[in-house]
Amino acid sequence: MKRKLMMVERIMHVDASTPLNCVFAVKIAGSINPENLHTALAKVQQKHPLLRVGIDEEQEGGPYFVTNEYVRSIPVRIAERLTDNDWLKESETEWYKLFDGDNVPLARVVWIRSAAVSELLLVMPHCVCDGGTCVALLSEILNLLDNPAQELDTYTPFNSVQELMPDNFDITKNKRKGRIYSFLGRLFFLLKSTRNKFGTGRNYAIHWKVDEEQTLAIAEATKNAGTSMHAALCVAFLKAFQKVRGAKARGKVISPVDIRRFIPEIKADTMFAFAPIVELTIDKKNPNMDFWEQARKIKTDLTAKIETMNAYEMLWMGEYMHKTVNRMIRFLKATDGSHDVTLSNMGRLSIADKYQNFEVETIYSPTVAFPWRNPNTLVTTTFKNRMDFSFMSNDNFLEETEALKIKDAAMELLFANLQQLTHA
Repeated sequence: MKRKLMMVERIMHVDASTPLNCVFAVKIAGSINPENLHTALAKVQQKHPLLRVGIDEEQEGGPYFVTNEYVRSIPVRIAERLTDNDWLKESETEWYKLFDGDNVPLARVVWIRSAAVSELLLVMPHCVCDGGTCVALLSEILNLLDNPAQELDTYTPFNSVQELMPDNFDITKNKRKGRIYSFLGRLFFLLKSTRNKFGTGRNYAIHWKVDEEQTLAIAEATKNAGTSMHAALCVAFLKAFQKVRGAKARGKVISPVDIRRFIPEIKADTMFAFAPIVELTIDKKNPNMDFWEQARKIKTDLTAKIETMNAYEMLWMGEYMHKTVNRMIRFLKATDGSHDVTLSNMGRLSIADKYQNFEVETIYSPTVAFPWRNPNTLVTTTFKNRMDFSFMSNDNFLEETEALKIKDAAMELLFANLQQLTHA
């Protein structure tokens, strides 16, 4: 395999000296067999081509993913488990570790170990994974940890975006469109100032869970209100930003969408890093609009934007933006953006909780430390009928005390409107 990083992969790669890692953690009750763990990781590495590549920065036109026949096994670092919060401390450590060195694979595992309970942290650079990738790989690791004799089928990687295009994709027409897109992109970023300089600040993650009764109540209320859990969360957090930040609030949320629903060539268990986004806003012109009416509006807007999304075209046009990538990265590092938060709702995780030799007690929503000026990111997952939240930012942009106020205000608003809906 030798493939140039796609435009979004290139942005998430940033550069050879900037780590941008996703950390996905699972808490396991029961003993973990070290030999089984290494067998599981070896089979997962053999299945996924991106776990057997290096990133070549030197070749002209790069960087490239290049298969490395000398790649090492996925390493496991062991840390002794002292508290229930060690997973978050170790996650923060892993944010800043590069995947550098000779023949280093683009994944590693941290085993936070005790006699009865352990956490496993799966760490990958964001340029090779999205949320779907994290779920697929963690599920495979857990299944193999319990049954190391199981075999996994490998798959053939694509070597260019063109290989993903459908037969009816008009390449000639879209080449012309791509050149226009590229010109407008270069012009846009040329006119945008990236001179602002800010301190590096401290990245942080705030984690919390909602109990089973509350999670089921949210799901039932959103259904009865004719909206979705994602839309309700958007409204709750956008209104919380307004309450806490006042005039600084933007009233806009960015929502990543799983590209696998549009491109069948990218299977549920295929490693992939590109998630197209949609922007959603609350109605500032009508501040007295009911919470659930706002949520229905956001659901309608999201559905309409997804239905008109052309994922093939997005992938194709991105290939004409490579000359602009460095400007994009400088722009992301220097400007506040036009949104309050990126909200990734991964939904109910398709990972089993009970195995023959252990039980998965809980799964923590992935954490990541973006190097952007506006790194506000909220990730939520649902496992065992409990919603789990990770809210990440940097105190140079949003102080942690302020982020905690936003979190509290959003959850208070959400539950207050649940009660109003129940009593209506």
